[in-house]
Amino acid sequence: MGSTKGTSLPRRSWLGIAGAALLVASGAIHLDLYLTGYRTIPTIGPLFLLQVIAAFALAVAILVTGSWLAAAAGAGFAISTLGGYLLSLWVGLFGFTEVRTTAGIVAGIIDVAAFATLALAAAPGLPYAKDLGRRLLPAVAAASVLALALLFAAVATPKTQPVATGPDVLKARDVGGVNLLTNAKGLTLYWFAPDTSSKSVCYGSCAAYWPPVTGDPSAGPGVTGTLGTISRTDGTTQATYDGHPLYTYIGDSAPGTASGNNINLNGGLWHDLPLTG
Repeated sequence: MGSTKGTSLPRRSWLGIAGAALLVASGAIHLDLYLTGYRTIPTIGPLFLLQVIAAFALAVAILVTGSWLAAAAGAGFAISTLGGYLLSLWVGLFGFTEVRTTAGIVAGIIDVAAFATLALAAAPGLPYAKDLGRRLLPAVAAASVLALALLFAAVATPKTQPVATGPDVLKARDVGGVNLLTNAKGLTLYWFAPDTSSKSVCYGSCAAYWPPVTGDPSAGPGVTGTLGTISRTDGTTQATYDGHPLYTYIGDSAPGTASGNNINLNGGLWHDLPLTG
């Protein structure tokens, strides 16, 4: 009598169902982030959309086919998604640097849970794998604990951009053929559409992505606009240019980049400041 072992999982595997549900949850979080701003980030936006499509497609494949290959692919996908998140926190990914957010932490935990669940779901279906699920349990548990440890280490110490304090000399600098307003270190400065001339609305995780330029600014060569300051809710002074509170962007790791321009993130559009003359 022929054997079908190694070809499929039980169609009603609770591990498979749970893993598929976790993939859907991860995809839903990424879909929400995509729709609320990440879609405007070059490269990262399309990758988020691809993650959403892949998560839902793998979940359907696991539920419909019961294939151990689908479960294994889902486990690999989940841990790869976590890896991308950790890279974006630590060193940046495709010019985008992530900061610690509740959505990111929750998605990371869900990805670890999806990996563990689907890895265990796939194990019994592997070719010639009697009792492999039980034998793999310690390895899957160890990998999951390690993944969680890396996640919590990353969110505890995300890459941050130093915030300048004290007076700053604003300068004109050529960035991609456009004369832009920069700080003394040459980093591109931005303004936030929802702000007013007397109030910044960028706080919390927003200010982690977009560190405010603090202190009383002075004009360097090529800077002809009106400089000023506003008071932030924490009592610090934020520099303004032509009535726009000023920020740097954590994604600009060095002078000569303006990767934050025209991004719709943290509740509104961000723009750099071209200078004439």
